[in-house]
Amino acid sequence: MDILTIILIVSGLVLFETISSVDNAIINAQVLSTMGERAKRWFLLWGLLIAVFLIRGLLPFLIVWIANPDLGVAGILSATFSSDPVVVEAIESSAPVLLIGGGTFLIFLFFHWLFLETKNFGLRGERFLLSQGVWFYAVTSVILSAVVWFALKVNPLMAFGAVVGSTAFFITHGFKQNAQDQEKKLFSSGRSDLSKLFYLEVIDATFSIDGVIGAFAFTLVVPLILIGNGIGAFVVREITIHNIDRIKKYIFLKNGAMYSIFFLGVIMVLDSFGFHIPSWLSPVVTALVVGYFFLKSKKALA
Repeated sequence: MDILTIILIVSGLVLFETISSVDNAIINAQVLSTMGERAKRWFLLWGLLIAVFLIRGLLPFLIVWIANPDLGVAGILSATFSSDPVVVEAIESSAPVLLIGGGTFLIFLFFHWLFLETKNFGLRGERFLLSQGVWFYAVTSVILSAVVWFALKVNPLMAFGAVVGSTAFFITHGFKQNAQDQEKKLFSSGRSDLSKLFYLEVIDATFSIDGVIGAFAFTLVVPLILIGNGIGAFVVREITIHNIDRIKKYIFLKNGAMYSIFFLGVIMVLDSFGFHIPSWLSPVVTALVVGYFFLKSKKALA
């Protein structure tokens, strides 16, 4: 992999991690505004270390290990930081299962936003689809059935991977839904700073799952994922501290993040079925989609 490709992948990862975590940054800023200075400092220092190193650092290893349990922890580390051909081949052989699971997760995430989540309408048809929310379950069921049907013809483990991806979506969605309910209680009941810190760490962990899974659409090289997502997490913290009011004015950034998630999910599913996907496509598509909605947001401010 040449240096230009590495820079392009890492840049795409940073952009995707940042833009997909805008909601997280807004929630963090809202909760932090109700906390004491000591609790704020703790979260911005130790919370950052937990978010970057513990969650975004360990989760990619965990995902690769789940896809390759026979390798063990030592084998995963060897594949990450060396070029042992046996281990690398094992990971590459498991890539379709990982990619189809991640792609299914991201596609479900997009359609949930499209059909069920309140949003600023950035494209024609979004308002109509939001009014047809009940169709989310029908659409995702048909998508899962089709993906599993075609995957069974290639590799039964790929079909299982798609089911795991859909299951992971509903589990993490449940955590997010609960977090939203807890957020209302935090503001209405005067909870302690310790409760708020715990809430922020849980919501950070939940949001990080989307970014880490999406990162595999850019590359299967874990060190690059660690670098890109780590820098993105630092950027999100900077936004949380200094620029949250400015970012909130760009009303279509969430749209850009979600359409990026859809395209990345499709890329992952196609890649799992053996379609040749160039390494530059994911970062370029992400930049173009986010750039379009950024300009649309800027135009709305004028």
